[in-house]
Amino acid sequence: MSNSSAIRHFLLLPLADTRQLQLLHFCLLLAISLAALLGNGLIISAVACGHHLHMPMFFFLLNLALSDLGSICTTVPKAMHNSLWDTRDISYFGCTAQVFCFTFFMSAEFSLLTIMCYDRYVSICKPLHYGTLLGSRACAHMAAAAWASSFLHAVLHTANTFSLPLCHGNALGQFFCEVPQILKLSCSKSYLRELGLLVLSALLFFACSVFIVFSYVQIFRAVMRIPSEQGRHKAFSTCLPHLAVLSLFISTAYFAYLKPPSISSPSLDLALSVLYSLLPTALNPLIYSLRNQELKDALGKLVTATSEPINSLFCYRACRI
Repeated sequence: MSNSSAIRHFLLLPLADTRQLQLLHFCLLLAISLAALLGNGLIISAVACGHHLHMPMFFFLLNLALSDLGSICTTVPKAMHNSLWDTRDISYFGCTAQVFCFTFFMSAEFSLLTIMCYDRYVSICKPLHYGTLLGSRACAHMAAAAWASSFLHAVLHTANTFSLPLCHGNALGQFFCEVPQILKLSCSKSYLRELGLLVLSALLFFACSVFIVFSYVQIFRAVMRIPSEQGRHKAFSTCLPHLAVLSLFISTAYFAYLKPPSISSPSLDLALSVLYSLLPTALNPLIYSLRNQELKDALGKLVTATSEPINSLFCYRACRI
């Protein structure tokens, strides 16, 4: 193949070689996607319907749930299709859409997690200024900035990546399309332009990581100065879910992209990609709901309110019979 115009489709990395394992992976992907859809859908519904949850922390959590839903819907359906039908194909347009959407939602997730860290910092370290620094307008502006910057980031990477000539075949070493895998197919020195964008993105993510670490150092220092044990426990309970989600997302993503080439292997790369692209989307709702009593109460009320009409309908039909 002389260039990318000759490529009509790409070949994705199969999750397994045998038919039995392919069907097993299909079932696992189905379970993960259903858990992510159910958990994030419940959080979105609870925050949207629960007026007492209309606070900055839950507003950003709603946006995080939206990014998780978008991320899981970008990669999983095609992987499930390929596992079920024993195929590896993805169209050129489909691969382009996957690269754009995956970059967009992953960038949005990291941006939102950084903003949520700022929310926890202001809440604990500067509680008297919380209403001023994180008013409804400020929260809307920060969320809009996160989505807009992520959209621009995705457009730049997608347009730059697929403008490169591709002449090293069309087989990708990943079960979904992503920028590093496309760059491996390039045979032009112009790929250095995309590498420059990747380095810039890495520097921005590193700056956000430094901000997160600095913020949590200040948060823990402020929490340890709280005189009552109950107050310290309440402060920690609002930070631990966010810290757990951050640790899971950042550690797996950084290790996947920055690990030494000497320890790289297709099986390890595949396992790491599942860890940072699929598991956080399914575990985020569970982590937040387990540690937040207000959210658990709202979810309980939502489930009860949803089940009451169904129970009434069954009782009505039973009485008619």
